[in-house]
Amino acid sequence: MTNMLKLHIKGGRLIDPANGVDQLTDIFIADGLIVGAGDTPLNFVANSVLDATGCIVCPGLVDLCARLREPGFEYKATLQSEMAAAVAGGVTRLSCPPDTDPPLDEPGLVQMLTHRARLPGFAHVHPVGALTVQLAGERLVEMVQLFDAGCVAFGQANRSIVDTQVLLRAMHYAATFGFPIWLQAQDSFLSRNGVAHDGEVAARLGLAGIPVAAETIALATILHLAQESGARVHIRRISSAAALEMLIAARASGINATCDVSINHLHLTDADIGYFNPHARLDPPLRSQRDRDALRAGLASGAIDALCSDHTPVDEDGKQVPFEEAEVGATGLELLLPLCLKWAQEMNVPLLAALARVTSNPARILGQHAASLAVGQVADICVFDPKATAIVSRENLKSQGHNTPFLGLELPGRVRYTLIDGALAYDAGL
Repeated sequence: MTNMLKLHIKGGRLIDPANGVDQLTDIFIADGLIVGAGDTPLNFVANSVLDATGCIVCPGLVDLCARLREPGFEYKATLQSEMAAAVAGGVTRLSCPPDTDPPLDEPGLVQMLTHRARLPGFAHVHPVGALTVQLAGERLVEMVQLFDAGCVAFGQANRSIVDTQVLLRAMHYAATFGFPIWLQAQDSFLSRNGVAHDGEVAARLGLAGIPVAAETIALATILHLAQESGARVHIRRISSAAALEMLIAARASGINATCDVSINHLHLTDADIGYFNPHARLDPPLRSQRDRDALRAGLASGAIDALCSDHTPVDEDGKQVPFEEAEVGATGLELLLPLCLKWAQEMNVPLLAALARVTSNPARILGQHAASLAVGQVADICVFDPKATAIVSRENLKSQGHNTPFLGLELPGRVRYTLIDGALAYDAGL
C-alpha cells in the first residue's frame, strides 16, 4: 500500500443500504477501493483525512434519469456543467436517456458520449440506447452493437411506439439477450396537445389536459407485451395512483417490471402550477394530490423501486414564455438528495430505507454493482450533513439549467464531499 493514494473518512455515521449497515465508523480508502471499515487496516497511513463528524457517509447516489444535453443541446447545458451539478448533489452514477440530437441510436454516438464522460471527477455515465432508429418508432436499432458500445438498456425517452407490433418485436429481441427495456407509459394520442393533468386546475386555467388514462392505457399495453415476450421492463417516472396499482398487480402475476418516480411527482401536484408557473411544466404532468400521496406511500412501501431526479436543464428562452409554450423539464441532480430526505422526514421513513431508493435500488435496476460501502468495493461515496439546510436558488445551482419549481424552498441535507473512484470530486469547503 505504500505508493497508493490513501484516504481516511473519519467520525461519520456509515449508512450502507445494500448491506443493512447503519453505524458510527471510519472508512479507509486506497487506490480507489474501500480497504477497511472500523479499525485501521494494517500498515495503512492516510495521505488525507476527511472529517465526517456529524455527517452521513453513504454510497454515492445513483440517478436513473439525467439529461446531460450532449450531443446537440449544448446551448441548454454542457457535459462539464451537468457533471459539476452531479457531484455537488452527491451523484456518482447516472443514466441518460437517448433523446439527444442526434439520438443515441448508433454505437459511435454512444462511444463518443461515454469517452467524454470518463474525465476525472465526472460521475459514471450509463447511456440508455434508443429502441428504434431516430426514436421514430418504426425500425429497431442494432441492440447488440449498442450494448457493446456501453448502453445498459433501451428505450424511447418521452416518445411512444404507436405500432404495437414493433414494440412486441423489440421486447422479444431484448428478451433473447436479456436487455432491459425502459419505457414511459404515455399514450401519444390521449396526451396529444395536452400540457397539464386533466383535472380542476387545468379546467380553471383553461389548459389542455392529459388524462390519467393516457398513462394507464399505455401501461396496460406495455405490461401485456412484457408478459407475452418475457422481456424485463422498467417503467420510467410513474405519475398516477392507478398506474401504480396496475404495476403492483402485474408483478404479483409474475411480470418482470420495475418502476421509478421523479422528485417532482413525489412532492408536487397540479396545484403547484399556480398562476401558470412554467417551471411546473413537466412530462408526465403533475397530477392530483391523491396521485401524489399514492406515489409517496408507494416509494415508502417498496412498490416503487427508486427515486430519480428526471434532470432536464432548460435554457431561459425555453421557460420565459406562456405555460402552454414552455419547454418541459426541471433541473434536479442537485435536488435528488435533499428531496429524498424531505420525503423521508415527512413520511417517517428510516434513513437506511430512504437512501436505498437513491443508491442500491437504482444500481440494481442499472445492472451495476450494488452501490455499497463493503470492503473491496469501488469508493464512490457521498458525505452529507443531514441537519444542514440550504435554500434552492439560481446562484447556488451548479447546473446550467436553473429551471425548477423548488426555487426559494429551504431543503434539508447538504453534501460535504463526493468521492468517485476514491478521489475527491467535490468539496463544499464548509
